[in-house]
Amino acid sequence: MKKLSVIALSAGMLFLTSCNSDDDNNDPVLPNPTSEASIIETAKSGTWRITEYIDTGNKTERYTGYNFTFEENGTIRAVKGDVVHTGVWSVNDFDNSDDDNNSNDDIDFNIAFSAPADFEDLSDDWDIKEITPNTIRLIDVSGGNDSTDHLTFQRN
Repeated sequence: MKKLSVIALSAGMLFLTSCNSDDDNNDPVLPNPTSEASIIETAKSGTWRITEYIDTGNKTERYTGYNFTFEENGTIRAVKGDVVHTGVWSVNDFDNSDDDNNSNDDIDFNIAFSAPADFEDLSDDWDIKEITPNTIRLIDVSGGNDSTDHLTFQRN
């Protein structure tokens, strides 16, 4: 019995000494995927299409065929053939009481179009639900009726 206890104790000591905090020091440090800078870089890389827009009903078809570009200077362009609609966009971390604090430390993805009406509907300070290299999923809880609007961009 004493021999079994010594073997178990030795095995435990070996396990504890083989795992230490230095083992992970060679792994690269990845940037925070939800930082303002990484969100901006993701949005600026490539063109995007709207694959979902829910605002008191599914209104996705309004944007079918449009390619969206988030430009360095804060301009957002929606292009479909010869038709171009221009607005502005930004990403910021303003602590605003209007926001629902849903996710990502209250980082807002702001979009504003002044015309036409279908594109004005996209204008809002959206909360980021999910962001990957190929998807930007945004939500907004409407002030008046507490409904939740959804906007999803997919990389082309």
